[in-house]
Amino acid sequence: MPEQFDYNSTRSKLILSEYGRNVQNMVKYIVALPTKEERNRYAQVVIDLMGFLNPHLRDVADFKHKLWDHLHIISDFQIDVDSPYPKPSPDAIHIKPEPLRYPHQRIRYKHYGKTIELMIEKAKSIDDHERKRHMVQAIANFMKMAYVQWNKDSVADEIILSDLYNMSGGQLKVEENVNLNKIEYRSNTGSNNQNSRGRGSNNNQNRNRNNNSNQNRNNQNRNRNAGQKKY
Repeated sequence: MPEQFDYNSTRSKLILSEYGRNVQNMVKYIVALPTKEERNRYAQVVIDLMGFLNPHLRDVADFKHKLWDHLHIISDFQIDVDSPYPKPSPDAIHIKPEPLRYPHQRIRYKHYGKTIELMIEKAKSIDDHERKRHMVQAIANFMKMAYVQWNKDSVADEIILSDLYNMSGGQLKVEENVNLNKIEYRSNTGSNNQNSRGRGSNNNQNRNRNNNSNQNRNNQNRNRNAGQKKY
């Protein structure tokens, strides 16, 4: 007969993998014991073993309670023992979470994001003229930064101001002769080229410095040799 191999794929599923298969087999053995006295005695041994295998549970408040809950979970709530804590309910353990609701909102200018729209609505409701002026200026600067970040290109102030005017329904605009913060996109290759140019210039300076020192040393040796020949 061919040899039979025991693969994990053919074994029963580990209910709590942090305790391992041996603990699960022990719990299965306890469930099949005929008397409650034996089950209680062996269950206490397994509880101590579970605490030893997961010492981090000692930092959890009432860790003994958690171990007994895990014992019931590993037994699929089939173990019949005298637990010092109430037996957990399967419904309480396997609670189905509420479906996560995602916002379904249309963003007119996706590269600016939803936050800009909320900021614009907030600025429209401000009555103080000076405070409103500063906020509109800040919004325009933020829009320019977002535009450059997502489009990876420079942008004229006129485009930002036009988008701000359209997004606010014609209620917000920056005062005339106001320049937005200068923001330019710089790629990684550009910075690498600058670094390489900087390193190249430093290497040239070091090479020139070494050549000058070598030339001075040769001149000194030549003068010394000439003086010795003279005398």
